Amino acid sequence: MTLAAGTFEVTMNPEPPYDTNDGASIGRVSIKKQFSGDLQASSTVEMIGARSAQVKGSAGYVAIERVVGSLHGKTGSFVLQHSGTMTRGKGELHVSVVPDSGTGELKGIAGRMTIEISDGNHSYGFEYSFDPAP
Repeated sequence: MTLAAGTFEVTMNPEPPYDTNDGASIGRVSIKKQFSGDLQASSTVEMIGARSAQVKGSAGYVAIERVVGSLHGKTGSFVLQHSGTMTRGKGELHVSVVPDSGTGELKGIAGRMTIEISDGNHSYGFEYSFDPAP
């Protein structure tokens, strides 16, 4: 596995919740990201999330993110799949490359990304490898 690291900027465009009830509020957010560091890329994300109406700090989301740019100098694109949950303020996040989604020089990419947010600043760690073509 190779490690890539850096930071990214986020622009969010939330829509009003489309389903609210006594248990949870469900809504959609479109996101644009600009990556710097070992990953020089931009991405578009479509996210659907649910937030507990009963317990503060409990929520979940799923998202699909298309990343286009260069990774350690190799150009192309790939897709990330996100699954996140927060239980009373304690979060768990899984972000992985969708199998066989890589294009160009990034064809065959596989891996997982971690995301850290500290004082409003976003950073990533991305462990990846290249699988042989099927």
